[in-house]
Amino acid sequence: MKIEKLVYGGDGLGRLPAEDGTRQKAVFLPFVLEQEEVEAELCDDRGQFARARLLRVLTPAPARVEPHCPYFRDCGGCHYQHIAYEHQLAAKAAIFRETLRRLGRVEWSGPIETHAAAEWHYRNRTRMRVMRQPVFSLAYSRFGSPELLAVEQCPISSPLINRSLAAINRLGRAGEFPRDISEVEFFADADDAQLILELHCKALPPRKTLQQFYESLRALIPQAAALAAFASAGAHQSSSAALVLGEPALLYRAAGQRYRVSPGSFFQTNRFLTGELISLVTERAGGALALDLYSGVGLFSLPLARSFAKVIAVESAKPSATDLKRNAPHNVTVAAEPVEWFMAHFEPKQLAPEYVVVDPPRAGLGTAVARRLARLGAQGITYVSCDPATLARDLQVLLEGGYAVESVHLVDLFPQTFHIESVVKLRAQR
Repeated sequence: MKIEKLVYGGDGLGRLPAEDGTRQKAVFLPFVLEQEEVEAELCDDRGQFARARLLRVLTPAPARVEPHCPYFRDCGGCHYQHIAYEHQLAAKAAIFRETLRRLGRVEWSGPIETHAAAEWHYRNRTRMRVMRQPVFSLAYSRFGSPELLAVEQCPISSPLINRSLAAINRLGRAGEFPRDISEVEFFADADDAQLILELHCKALPPRKTLQQFYESLRALIPQAAALAAFASAGAHQSSSAALVLGEPALLYRAAGQRYRVSPGSFFQTNRFLTGELISLVTERAGGALALDLYSGVGLFSLPLARSFAKVIAVESAKPSATDLKRNAPHNVTVAAEPVEWFMAHFEPKQLAPEYVVVDPPRAGLGTAVARRLARLGAQGITYVSCDPATLARDLQVLLEGGYAVESVHLVDLFPQTFHIESVVKLRAQR
């Protein structure tokens, strides 16, 4: 089978004659490249399309390289380690452009400016599961499976996170890791000099147990500035830490700003590109009023406050909103509420926003928020997206509401994976 192209989600697309001989069956399979001839085995036939398992590459593409990580293809974290990095960027740009056209009818013929940095050891945040049998180990989910894969390293995570991973494996195998902990999450600062360890569990271990573990970890990793424990009740995870030992937060420096980031708060995960992302979104913007929707701890609000007389920052997640209030300068007003509620009730009386930044989760804005946003009439809107499909849907609404795409950027926050982070700048055509 010959691979036609890569598609969003990490797969390649090939085709086989359908059983009735009239149509070709679309076949999706991972770890391939366009134009490769491969041997594959169908593993999930749905009629008009099927999923397949790669058995052998018969004709390798020039961009095929040896994976950097020994767990690649077994681990579910990475999808593109078999692809040279420059080709990863080109493939993502092509997928992004096609997604805008196919799902949003957004015909962007202009350039897609790519912003990239180091392709390895870029993650400042990594979440892992706890595996106790046959031996203790931190683990990822296996590719395409709920089963766990024990790991000793993660080459897309920062050096400090990797040292901490090794330390926890060592403590766990010595019987010094607390019971009932199901997941751990590492968050390192911009310099990879300090780290918060977040523990997720169904029932909170005794404080003394956590204190002893934290002291043992600090003996191996002095950079572990804090330990935070989160307890869940059934399917609901507490958004705030039930217990914090050590420092209450990290200070993260990026693009000339200092951000307080507490356990449980959201922050961008690429330690090499966060500053460039901030500059891209906030450059050449200024005026009387800006809105920052889904503002997190204030990633864009703080620099916008330097060039706007007033900024309204909207964030509903409690830990992030708490940090946002502490980070915000005097001319930033914090609305700690869902964006949907804010947009439904926001009526600019004397002063309409001149510039709006939106950085929603994967679900995007949704049609109702996008329509309200278009009606506000801001001269400029910058949309930061982590999902091209929901971006395409929302852009269609904004373009119908009187906006035009001014520039498109791919900010590769997630090398070695299929994930696409983009920045689209729009300008009012009224």
